[in-house]
Amino acid sequence: MDAIDRSIVDLLRRSARLSYAELARKVGLSAPAVHERVGKLETAGVLRGYHADVEPHAIDLGVTAIIGLVANASDQTLDDLRAMEEIESCYFMAGDESYLVKVRVASIDELEHVIVRLSRIQGVSRTRTMIALSTKWEGRPRPLTSEAS
Repeated sequence: MDAIDRSIVDLLRRSARLSYAELARKVGLSAPAVHERVGKLETAGVLRGYHADVEPHAIDLGVTAIIGLVANASDQTLDDLRAMEEIESCYFMAGDESYLVKVRVASIDELEHVIVRLSRIQGVSRTRTMIALSTKWEGRPRPLTSEAS
């Protein structure tokens, strides 16, 4: 990945709705050249997808929890976690907990059900839950370049 690719990635991380023409203007290439580069970045797995950033409260997902799991690191455990739609992110950790998951649900009652389900997964021996009181920011991309704007 060269400096232009990094600029394109940086720009798309900030706004995936930029047109090829706008990206081209910002990086100093033609729109077809940018289109080709974006295609190569997608094929290489650098750009994994595009999504809408939705306000969780607006879609009735106002409770965010971070849950640490002490569990074995088996494929089955990971498959069981992946099957739970409430889990937005899952990280394999170094330290006391094997996994750290971010969960979004509508209510504390729903969170309780998720915690019970997590504790019933084969190989999970303990959970530790932290409830977010508010979200100050999340998903803020770290700039890859200083020139992109």
